[in-house]
Amino acid sequence: MRIALAQINTTVGALDQNTNKVIAWMARAREHGVDIVVFPELAITGYPPEDLLLKPRFIDDNLACLESVAQQTGDVVCVVGFVDRSDDVYNAAAIMHKGSIVSVHHKHFLPNYGVFDENRYFQAGTDIEVVSFGSARIGVSICEDIWYPGPPMTEQALLGDADLIVNISASPYHAGKGVYREHLLATRATDNATVVALCNLVGGQDELVFDGQSMIVDQDGKLLCRGKQFEEDLLIVDLDLGAVFRRRLHDPRRRKEKLLARQRGAPVPKEAQIEVVPSGSRERGAIEAAFAPRFEATEEIYHALVLGTRDYVRKNGFEKVVLGLSGGIDSSLTAAIAVDALGAENVIGVIMPSQFSSDHSKDDARALAENLGIRLENLPIQSVFESYIALLADKFEGLAPNQAEENIQARIRGNLLMALSNKFGWLVLATGNKSENSVGYCTLYGDMSGGLCIVKDVPKMTVYDLAILKNRQSGRAIIPQNVLDKPPSAELRPDQKDADSLPAYVVLDQILKAYVEEDRSVLEIAASGFDEALVRDVVRMVDRNEYKRRQASPGIKITPRAFGKDRRLPITNAYVEKASCRS
Repeated sequence: MRIALAQINTTVGALDQNTNKVIAWMARAREHGVDIVVFPELAITGYPPEDLLLKPRFIDDNLACLESVAQQTGDVVCVVGFVDRSDDVYNAAAIMHKGSIVSVHHKHFLPNYGVFDENRYFQAGTDIEVVSFGSARIGVSICEDIWYPGPPMTEQALLGDADLIVNISASPYHAGKGVYREHLLATRATDNATVVALCNLVGGQDELVFDGQSMIVDQDGKLLCRGKQFEEDLLIVDLDLGAVFRRRLHDPRRRKEKLLARQRGAPVPKEAQIEVVPSGSRERGAIEAAFAPRFEATEEIYHALVLGTRDYVRKNGFEKVVLGLSGGIDSSLTAAIAVDALGAENVIGVIMPSQFSSDHSKDDARALAENLGIRLENLPIQSVFESYIALLADKFEGLAPNQAEENIQARIRGNLLMALSNKFGWLVLATGNKSENSVGYCTLYGDMSGGLCIVKDVPKMTVYDLAILKNRQSGRAIIPQNVLDKPPSAELRPDQKDADSLPAYVVLDQILKAYVEEDRSVLEIAASGFDEALVRDVVRMVDRNEYKRRQASPGIKITPRAFGKDRRLPITNAYVEKASCRS
């Protein structure tokens, strides 16, 4: 059997565009003489469609598009994700051939954790099916179905004798997930003595990035092919499904498991038939399976941020982006990623110096803009700041300068960037990192202003790693070395340093990871080697700044637990961990 995995980039809601892409890639696969071509989960609607699923017309239109795909199938079997409607609404996979839908699988396991909310929209499937395809038997599943060790996959392989399990997926990215996904497939394939083919979505959708890396694993857990990371790809492989039967003949455990399954009344999968031209009668040359290389950890994150930025900007109808360049590490990295995503001609940097802006910061911002080849604008804010202070003089009389004066500067800058956005149609990029957003070291309606924050989910120390990577790959200091070397500073008051208000980032990031991503208690974090008073201070900062994060712009998810959909805590929250569980 020759199978193709069409790892495509869809757009949520662009039903006609997605349908045309499915048909075009099916035609590409047909040119290679494939028997079956597989597309990602909800390829017709895009993933995740969220509350579009509450619109009946949206569901109807998606069904009409599915019919358009079915009419183009011909001799090729096509598996594609769509939204089904029968007694309820289902996340579904259609198996189509010769102009008609042969079988439909409804997703059994609906994820309702992290960024997922599928119980809000879908009914869980219960039926289990296999499709006879010549001498082969195929089971189809959808994303989460394969993350569980039991049915539907076990029944398809054990009682339905499926020698190939096709999984259509929209599995979002976080750092390292591709390796974990590959290990999972190897386990499922060996446990069920079957070939597993997973076709994963690629592309950016709001905060999410889908990394592709579609793959096929044989019955012994051996990787047969792997698709590209963060790019569309067409993987074509010739499968020896006879090897599955030979493997099963040598596995007596399978016979016992099948008997036990029958004794406990496990459902025997329903069967659909597809009449096919035997593959041996088709004229087609041999094809070599592709093994796309996997990026190393930091490089992987950088590519995820580039793809997430490109798709967010382009899919939302923008051409150009604008951001403030402070001469700091965060804005420098954001500008570099934006250039790689959109091209230098589509990125505008703005310097907005005040009396507290150092000469080296202004010089670093200019050097960065020159290195990246981007347009640079200069809008000094000192006179505007002074007018604010003059206007507020009576109200502030007798009071020492504090955060009020500091934040006025940040908000002036945010206002100027939004004015440029309104006038020229540019999308504003915010530049705050995860460490700063965690503890509220950012100004609401100031540096938090923007339509996208590229590094929102990137811890400060990872920001440095990504900047070093950018320079190393470029063969020169695109991001000036002084930006990497100097102590971080908001430069909103004389001689200000981040270290005046925060622990060293190398310490802060570890505490934040434990508290924000792992939900460890103060005592647990302290027991791992941190001062308890420091941990409590950090936790207090995180908790009291939830209101800021609720108003922040979207950012690209690269960690296992990002702010927003991943981590949902109340703004009004009086809980404080006790010093001891027994107190």
